[in-house]
Amino acid sequence: MAHARIEAVIFDWGGTLTRWHDVDFHAESVALAQAVRRTPSPDDDHHAHAERLHRAGDVIWGRSRDHQQSATIADLFTEAGLDHDPDLLAAYYEFWEPHTLTDPEVRPMWEELRSAGVKVGVLSNTIWPREWHVGFFERDGVYDLVDGDVYTSEVPWTKPSPLAFGAAMDAVGVSDPAACVYVGDRLFDDVWGAHNAGMRAIHVPLSSIPANQVGHTEGEPDATITSLREVPDVVRRLDAS
Repeated sequence: MAHARIEAVIFDWGGTLTRWHDVDFHAESVALAQAVRRTPSPDDDHHAHAERLHRAGDVIWGRSRDHQQSATIADLFTEAGLDHDPDLLAAYYEFWEPHTLTDPEVRPMWEELRSAGVKVGVLSNTIWPREWHVGFFERDGVYDLVDGDVYTSEVPWTKPSPLAFGAAMDAVGVSDPAACVYVGDRLFDDVWGAHNAGMRAIHVPLSSIPANQVGHTEGEPDATITSLREVPDVVRRLDAS
């Protein structure tokens, strides 16, 4: 049976639209701890705070993996039992910024999709606020090509929940999941999740997925690519199948 015509291609962000970087998660927690509201208490130890935040991160992302429960940066501090000042997140933001660069292949690839009448969407599992992600896209000169974007920090669910994929469909204005293709680097969140939501899926296997984020199932993609520039050709091929 022929599939519906492809109306939208929705993309994962980290490791898909950005190139994969290995990250020192201890250094991340040390940077994040800069935002803790300091007190004169003898327990007010920066490295102890960093350790608590690191453990809290494991809990937060475990809930995402196992229960598709979303979270925010504020939730991370709450889980760690620490009070924070959002105005003091600069060190955390600066730690991550080098890892946020949009792949140079994104703009021409998105232009080709849109010139073919295909909408472009983004669905990212993230605790960061929308304005950070939009700011990264604007910095790199590609946000004007996004038809709709969803960041799980602003909805109750994370991938691979079908509700998260449904939110992305709503954002791009497409009602039929069979008319959507999802592109991502994770066989659980992105490939299995997209298929479970009724979409087709393209895998970009260029990331080193941490073992504790792999998930319970690995999906079988409809196509596998090694460069984002391949996406429009694959979409045309899927459209014709």
